[in-house]
Amino acid sequence: MVREMKHTEIGEIPAEWELQTFEETFRVLSNNTLPRADLNDRRGTVRNVHYGDILTRFGEVLDCEKDEIPYLNDVSLLTASAQILQDGDVILADTAEDDTVGKVTEVYGLGKGRMVAGLHTIPCRVKKGAFVPKWLGYYMNSTIYHDQVLPYVTGIKVSSISKTAISETLIAVPPLEEQRAIVSALSEVDQLLAELKKVASKLRNFKRGCLYLMFPQEGSDVPQMREPGYAELWEQRKLGDYCDMFNGDRSSKYPNAADMVSDGIPFINAGDLENGTVNLMTCNRISREKYNDLGGAKLQRGDIVYCLRGTLGKNAFIDNFDEGTVASSLVALRPKNIDGKYLYFILNSDIEYRQRIVRDEGAAQPNLSAKSVSEYIIPVPSRAEQQHISAYFSTLDHLITLHQQKYDKYAQIKKAMISELITGKIKLV
Repeated sequence: MVREMKHTEIGEIPAEWELQTFEETFRVLSNNTLPRADLNDRRGTVRNVHYGDILTRFGEVLDCEKDEIPYLNDVSLLTASAQILQDGDVILADTAEDDTVGKVTEVYGLGKGRMVAGLHTIPCRVKKGAFVPKWLGYYMNSTIYHDQVLPYVTGIKVSSISKTAISETLIAVPPLEEQRAIVSALSEVDQLLAELKKVASKLRNFKRGCLYLMFPQEGSDVPQMREPGYAELWEQRKLGDYCDMFNGDRSSKYPNAADMVSDGIPFINAGDLENGTVNLMTCNRISREKYNDLGGAKLQRGDIVYCLRGTLGKNAFIDNFDEGTVASSLVALRPKNIDGKYLYFILNSDIEYRQRIVRDEGAAQPNLSAKSVSEYIIPVPSRAEQQHISAYFSTLDHLITLHQQKYDKYAQIKKAMISELITGKIKLV
């Protein structure tokens, strides 16, 4: 049986669904205006939903029984007009650095707990329409709704929206039975995503523990945990003994915006380093002529790039391209007489961290020099044990990546499901 559809401002939706404006649907509440510095993740009596957490930590539904929501340090600092939230309220992030502005989370499972919406948020409470718990969270994060919000975004470096600007955006109100069916289907996908995320998190924590146990700690020449067959003491040597180091070209030839091309040699910035690798989709490119004209770092497979300014110590192992160069905030390390992957894992352990924090030379901005990094003392076992250790951690990284890829795949499926369900193209009841 073909479902009867009607054409609306948001596209075709089932004939029995209603539409009403944001202004008709919601009463806007007063939010709290305390900065992040007045919040903590440990304890308190009133929780505070910060806009940054909506953008990066919370999903469409804010499960107050499971999600880690910051507390106010001091309730006496609470903005006098801030209103206490309740289940079913939705909170929009009205500011972001990109088009995620307008992301929404719906309050769920709060019960008798006390919570307020924080800085740069628009908290709303339903005044018209009947909604199943979680429906608004899913709907208002769908492209069907978010695409209505985007034309009202203002700002260049920082994007923002106002409650007045989005007052005429449209909220879909399906029959309650259909809302329940859609929410149930999406909740099952969320449960699967949560399990995948939990496994990946456990693997990362396990790896963190192994990084501590499988490398000698300060004052020791052997690790606490070691594979059978290895008994000799580890050497303690300077990092500079085991790699050549190359800064990016810092002369007048340094690439500027006019030197960037759409298809060329990777020119890597700190922001391109993601999960231990270089994201070639985000990095700038320079022409071969410009690349050949530069001095300094000329990357090759097996190098490590390491951040000297800003996010100190952030690094990546180069195994997905064969040539490139780095911005002035990075230094390239070329391993010699050491297993390169082993050195990479050392640079992601507490051994690196302890030495980095005492060498920070910056004032306004964190800063290191390549020379100070070369002075790091690193523990070095036999080449065979290095390779054994790097193979072990590479296997762990592979497992983490597989679970992350599976998570990303199901997240994409969920995104497509939301679009199909909310436009009524998939009928569940």
